[in-house]
Amino acid sequence: MLRAFVAVVACCTTLSAQAPSAVSESTKDEIGVLTHQVQSDYQAGKTLVRVLLPEKLEKDRRYSVVYVLPVEAGRENRYGDGLAEVKKHDLHNKFKAVFVAPTFSHLPWYGDHPTKKDVRQESYFLKVVLPFVEKSYPVQAEAKGRYLLGFSKSGWGAFSLLLRHPDEFHRAAAWDAPLLMDKPGQYGSGEIFGTVENFANYHVSKLLESKAEHLQKEKRLILTGYGGFREQHVKANELMDKLKIAHEYRDGPTREHDWHSGWVSEAVELLLKSK
Repeated sequence: MLRAFVAVVACCTTLSAQAPSAVSESTKDEIGVLTHQVQSDYQAGKTLVRVLLPEKLEKDRRYSVVYVLPVEAGRENRYGDGLAEVKKHDLHNKFKAVFVAPTFSHLPWYGDHPTKKDVRQESYFLKVVLPFVEKSYPVQAEAKGRYLLGFSKSGWGAFSLLLRHPDEFHRAAAWDAPLLMDKPGQYGSGEIFGTVENFANYHVSKLLESKAEHLQKEKRLILTGYGGFREQHVKANELMDKLKIAHEYRDGPTREHDWHSGWVSEAVELLLKSK
């Protein structure tokens, strides 16, 4: 049984204060993932924060944290389980990092709806999930210790979060993502972005253009492989080259559009190398 909910308190972060929320103490699931239930005004109903820790935590050490961004609402798993893939390949121990997967009440596109207060995915992630993790676990509460990993919708989310908040995250990796989507409506995005005007705030190619001069030294964006979005990856790579944005790019191999098709280990290695 989950214990009583406890209030979330913001910790060391430059992010603005969050809306009232509560997070339960953790329970451990069958693969060793610690799971918290969350009640937040930014989401419709209860959501989860799932945490995978290295097996041997070193005293006084603050670990890097990789946010494994979901592509489905709630605990739907048509495309697999990102944390299960991390655990399978022992990446949490190999790289000595904490891996965290939040869930969302609606299909995650990592934006805030302009009018629906309980469809505020960006605010929920930045103002509830990050402060809670950084208050409750031995992770670095600064940009150099925060990493984003996703594919498809969450690959879009990883890029848009870093581009919109470059002072809050160190690197973002996307695999097989529709990065050049230029209007809301495709792949269930309309319900989250709401309007064309609001979508413009999250439009990845436009964000690349506006942030280009700040991304020309260190490789903070990683784009690898594909399943069904190779054309968009090729064009996104060409755009970043044109804008002189430093980045890692791998054109292939082709894999199934799924967490478990073999792309995660390479993406995590590129995220965390020379961290």
